[in-house]
Amino acid sequence: MPTPERSGGGGMMRLSGRFRSSLIIGLQGIRARKLRTLLSMISLFLGVLAVVTVQAGASIAERALMSDVELQSGYDGTVVIDVMPHEKSPSIVTETVAGRADAVSLIGTSAIIGEPGVSPINPGGAPFDQGAWGSTEICDNVGNCVPGPPTGEAIEVVLTAVAGDLLTFRPLRPVSGDWLAFDTVPSLAPKIVINEEAAKGFRDHQVPAEMRVRGAKANMTPQIVGVVHDGDFQPRAYVRQDELTNWMPASSLVDPNFGGQITVMTASGSPVEQVLQSRLRGAGAESYVNVVQNRKEMEKQLMLMRLIFLSMAGLVLLIGVAGILNVGLATVGERVEEFALRRAVGTPRTLLAGIVLAETMLTGLLTAAAAIGAGIAGLKVVSMVLGGSEPLLANVQFPWDAGVAGIIAGIVAGVLGGFIPALRAAGIPIATVMRA
Repeated sequence: MPTPERSGGGGMMRLSGRFRSSLIIGLQGIRARKLRTLLSMISLFLGVLAVVTVQAGASIAERALMSDVELQSGYDGTVVIDVMPHEKSPSIVTETVAGRADAVSLIGTSAIIGEPGVSPINPGGAPFDQGAWGSTEICDNVGNCVPGPPTGEAIEVVLTAVAGDLLTFRPLRPVSGDWLAFDTVPSLAPKIVINEEAAKGFRDHQVPAEMRVRGAKANMTPQIVGVVHDGDFQPRAYVRQDELTNWMPASSLVDPNFGGQITVMTASGSPVEQVLQSRLRGAGAESYVNVVQNRKEMEKQLMLMRLIFLSMAGLVLLIGVAGILNVGLATVGERVEEFALRRAVGTPRTLLAGIVLAETMLTGLLTAAAAIGAGIAGLKVVSMVLGGSEPLLANVQFPWDAGVAGIIAGIVAGVLGGFIPALRAAGIPIATVMRA
């Protein structure tokens, strides 16, 4: 008497043999009925292609959406420390971040670039197509204001003094020129990188190269070395902090009377966070810590977007399933005598059903391969045509999850389209061959 283990192993081998037989006979059926296979693939192609396209589009859209958010807030996992304006805050932040590769400090102030002694075209650093945000009046520390000088050829920008490698934490996209280089001696003529909104102002107005910053000993002569896309709608310029402090002390970068922004971005687990907070508390300055979790915050929105598009693709796929179902039923009707004869020589009903399912599943896989190939080719064409105007589409790679979705869609469509024909083939009586 065979042992239970051997009986189980024999059952698995018999199952494997039936599965192998189903595949072999299914492939022979596909080769023998090339036209019907082609018709089934055509009816299913658009449905699988829709799933592939939607999945690829959703992945690219998700990447674009995340990239736009990361421009402002930084990569997921980044620790962001917002420091409240205080007379000692800039010095403490500068000393703590100095020489650290795992942290960057951003100290924001305002600067006017252009003709001296005039009010800027965009008071308050307003976007150039939204009119003035602020007033041209000049106010002292106690709130006494007098009318400012007349408007001239000058532009106000939000000036961000950078200490450290900002690109490690925020994916600023280069438009032209270079980013700030920190491996050279600080220049007395500060090099600045401007965003696209600031570039618009410099393009439309003839602005002299003179920059004035509150608290500086004298006006500076900036050098524009690059343009970046940073997702900010205000005109903004980035400058090395050590080049800006050649003209003013670090303590003057933020004036508590006029406000200002100090932000430190550091890697998770870095000692910078603990050291900086301790020193700030000792000086009486407040700070707030936040960990960037863009994907978690947008998870529901991304999932809803994906489900909506996949539902639409599913409807198209069902039309393809109906097509392969019709072809499968017609094929089984033509092969009644063949299946009855196989039953007469001892072929199990499950093997007959497996033959039909194997044919439809293989047809689904072939269709999925064709749809994935078309998706890859289409994405390459879109990347070549639109890559120059849309940086996110330049050299974009076909998402692997779109290929997986296409394969799953092909298999599911093959099973759904072949299930009813498989049941019909398995139910054909042996007596049918006698009538034939």
